[in-house]
Amino acid sequence: MKTLYAFNAIRKDLDAVIRNDPAVRNKLEAALCYSGFHALVMYRFFHFLYVHRYFLLARILSGLTRFFTGIEIHPGAVIGSGVFIDHGSGVVIGETAVVGDNVIIYQGVTLGGTGKDKGKRHPTIEDGVMICSGAKVLGPFTVGAGSKIGAGSVVLSEVPPNATVVGVPGHIVRIAGRRIDDLSQDLPNPIEDEVTLLKERIDELETKLNELQAKHISE
Repeated sequence: MKTLYAFNAIRKDLDAVIRNDPAVRNKLEAALCYSGFHALVMYRFFHFLYVHRYFLLARILSGLTRFFTGIEIHPGAVIGSGVFIDHGSGVVIGETAVVGDNVIIYQGVTLGGTGKDKGKRHPTIEDGVMICSGAKVLGPFTVGAGSKIGAGSVVLSEVPPNATVVGVPGHIVRIAGRRIDDLSQDLPNPIEDEVTLLKERIDELETKLNELQAKHISE
């Protein structure tokens, strides 16, 4: 049953190349010439080995796939069907990453961790997401179905469905085609938070200093 699923997923991955790349002429060309498709075919095989606890062999095959395609997919990652990796050199998909169906991933994308998390360390990418060239999605959160991540963006927090995210750090500019006012977003800003805490501390110290000076003068 799992073998049948793998073959069905490979067929859908090939269909995804035809559907998403206007440069491809036919399925034979897609099957022979697209490194992203090759990487996914090999992933289906070494992920099967990984699930059946052939961990070392799975990692060796994963390394060979990276060498020949420039695409690094950890055997433990879970990837749906109909996925398209275009111009895939430099793509990295981490061990606990989950990628849904019909996801499009372009060159240089990283689905990675921050180095601070344990257990689930990598993102979950839901169905129909497009992640453009050079984008980094880092951490154990979810990117909602139908969302788009702009080229070069660094996404560090949850993304709702049908959102468009751009920038460093990534921020939402559209949801379901409706533009979002940047000022209305409650986005974390660690530098601003730190400055606010320092200012509050300084105000507190100044108040205590003034009280001590007043007490000294009165004495």
